[in-house]
Amino acid sequence: MISAIPHLMRLARVGFVFAREGVFALVDTRPLPPPAKWMIALLRLIERRSAGESSSRLSAALTRLGPTYVKLGQFLATRPDVVGTAIALDLESLQDSLPPFPHDVAEAAIAAALGKPVKEVYASFGPAVAAASIAQVHRAEVELEDGTRKPVAVKVLRPGIEGRLKTDLNAFYFVARKAEEMSPEAQRLRLTEVVATLDRSVAIEMDFRLEAAAASEMAQNTRDDPGFRVPTVDWDRTAREVLTLEWIDGTKLNDRATLAAKGFDLPGLGRTVIQSFLRQALRDGFFHADMHPGNLFVDDDGKLVAVDFGIMGRLGPKERRFLAEILFGFITRDYMRTAQIHFDAGYVPHHHSVESFAQAVRAIGEPIHNRTAEDISMAKLLTLLFEVTALFDMRTRPELLLLQKTMVVVEGVARALDPRLDMWKTADPVVREWIARNLGPLGKLEDVAQGAGVIGKFLGEVPALLSRTGTLFDQIDEATRHGLVLSPGTVEAIGRAEARRNRGTVTALWVIAALLAWIAWLVW
Repeated sequence: MISAIPHLMRLARVGFVFAREGVFALVDTRPLPPPAKWMIALLRLIERRSAGESSSRLSAALTRLGPTYVKLGQFLATRPDVVGTAIALDLESLQDSLPPFPHDVAEAAIAAALGKPVKEVYASFGPAVAAASIAQVHRAEVELEDGTRKPVAVKVLRPGIEGRLKTDLNAFYFVARKAEEMSPEAQRLRLTEVVATLDRSVAIEMDFRLEAAAASEMAQNTRDDPGFRVPTVDWDRTAREVLTLEWIDGTKLNDRATLAAKGFDLPGLGRTVIQSFLRQALRDGFFHADMHPGNLFVDDDGKLVAVDFGIMGRLGPKERRFLAEILFGFITRDYMRTAQIHFDAGYVPHHHSVESFAQAVRAIGEPIHNRTAEDISMAKLLTLLFEVTALFDMRTRPELLLLQKTMVVVEGVARALDPRLDMWKTADPVVREWIARNLGPLGKLEDVAQGAGVIGKFLGEVPALLSRTGTLFDQIDEATRHGLVLSPGTVEAIGRAEARRNRGTVTALWVIAALLAWIAWLVW
């Protein structure tokens, strides 16, 4: 209980900031019990007068609370199943932007990370060109062997950010665990797993070696893809707190006027965005999960260039087949096949009827075939599909929701370039190629070969498994032959631990009693 007090104090601060920014005005109190209604009414008494004028109250509150909460908001924008569609849309506007930290602090961080003064690492090192909660980016130059200079982008970790993020994440874990203890719906949403996913995502973002590895892996995966490329990593100038990449001199993808003035094929770029993303997801199982226009450029050769690899998504073979089968099932109007793949993947419990689920899937799919191609939203279709699966007790799949959310962004980017883009016609060749390659005769032969390899590996390990099993039984027999006996030291240690636990419980109860008395005095 004592360990919970710091978390409760932090949550009290969060509640105060939410109340001041008018977040509780967004809560529909009609289904709530009377005590909850009274509590929200009291909290709204301290709401700022100007809070009602803001259309993004939650985003404003999270920005005030600091970088961890900004990251939480950006992450929850990818989880409409947890926060609802309206709040997810509000959180999409959350800007991760802060004033840059001092130039000399950045230089000191680089020198400490790389073990050399900045002047020995870069030929020139300019001021910050962008600053966010976790890091900021500088434009610099490196000198090549022939004496020429090449521009690079240098990303530097914000000092002191790790401790603050860890403290806030511990509070998130506390809330998630308590919610799952009290609410079956929280268990279905896997709130603890949601926080764990955020934790892993932030840990990756704070270790720039991992971001460099993600960029390198994607560059290798897409090296032969038409119209798409990834900046080169400068590994000699990259460490945990510093990332050096090729500088991209290009036009942002949302600058439609400049792209048109340069003579680029805008509908072609829209198709490249969609097909590149689907290749990453289906073929590679490793996709850029933050493909908003600020992270996409068009270079002078007309190639799409992606930057910022802090948020990436992975799909296993089962998830990739699931995605391909769903898309193909909707394209061909084979709803029974689409329903069956949910059951085959184990996503929908088998006590439900495949036929009933296929009927629900048909209710989503049929309306799209009565509309023109440019009006059909693939992302909206997946959103509706995941909403329907909740009715059939499908447990939340974070990796699929991240994929769906990324597809919403990608589709929006592509349609901004070509409002009449036919999503299904654009996706069809990529999906059919994957299905032919993985579910056709060649794919089945590879599955057989992999299965034979697994069986062979297991048979090869059987003698070692039998040997370890025999050793384990001998050890159990020796331990229990004369009964299980605890040493006097072990018994004494258990007694001391129990006494400490009892004292801690009594202390916690006194603290709770004092707090309740104080609150009662205030109310009185």
